[in-house]
Amino acid sequence: MKYNRVITIAGSDSGGGAGIQADIKTISACGCYASSAITAITVQNTLGVQSVFPIPTETIKGQIDAVLSDIGTDAIKIGMLHSSEVMLTVRDCLSAYGNRNIVLDPVMVSTSGHRLMEDSAIETLINELMPCARIITPNIPEAEIILGRKIGGQDELAACAKELSMNGNISVLLKAGHLTDERLIDILYNAETDEIVSLESSRLYTKNTHGTGCTLSSAIASFIARGLPLTDAVCSAKDYITSAITSGSRYTLGHGFGPVDHFFAMRGNNDHEADSN
Repeated sequence: MKYNRVITIAGSDSGGGAGIQADIKTISACGCYASSAITAITVQNTLGVQSVFPIPTETIKGQIDAVLSDIGTDAIKIGMLHSSEVMLTVRDCLSAYGNRNIVLDPVMVSTSGHRLMEDSAIETLINELMPCARIITPNIPEAEIILGRKIGGQDELAACAKELSMNGNISVLLKAGHLTDERLIDILYNAETDEIVSLESSRLYTKNTHGTGCTLSSAIASFIARGLPLTDAVCSAKDYITSAITSGSRYTLGHGFGPVDHFFAMRGNNDHEADSN
């Protein structure tokens, strides 16, 4: 028997709610084998990020090469890459292995508002890293930075997702959580089928949202690794994150933004319909 394998390339969160820690929890919960390459060590908890320690690029490359040359992978999740140098290192390293199942979460700001990407790296992200991805998963603020303009509301998301796709070369899941509507409608533009899919859910009022972006992108990578078509993988990941947020809203951890419940199924908390809350 063989595992469905996912490598996550991202930063470490000492509080365990986001980053590599959230990725590994998610990949495991979604039935895959998780490996990792850590790009930075953050000193953080539920209250926020206190500092960031970058990992040398040679060490990042070494981690990726060590995993892919031996274990291999069926999908790749990319999270926090704080500098142009790191982005180019990851791009060059991955290009040698030719895996197209790359889920890129363009992490720029933490849930608590701490900037996690150097301003100079944004152009590198857009021009050098995004074209390598199969799908990107920006939230509204990240999409606005990439597009260079504000997004007015829900009715603009489909057009913005298509614009972010770089002329239909990459798929885009544009997340609507930063809008103020009661009904949240994430927009998936599947560039492979030229299809727009609306993923609707009710807003769940909870402060336990730390790591939602990391979790969702890792879940997408996991379901891709398990062989699901892209739209099905995104829909399954959306169900997973909805369940994790719903279950996590019942718990108290720390004094700030708590995590989602990655292992809700193990605790029997799998009533993932947020509408019931």
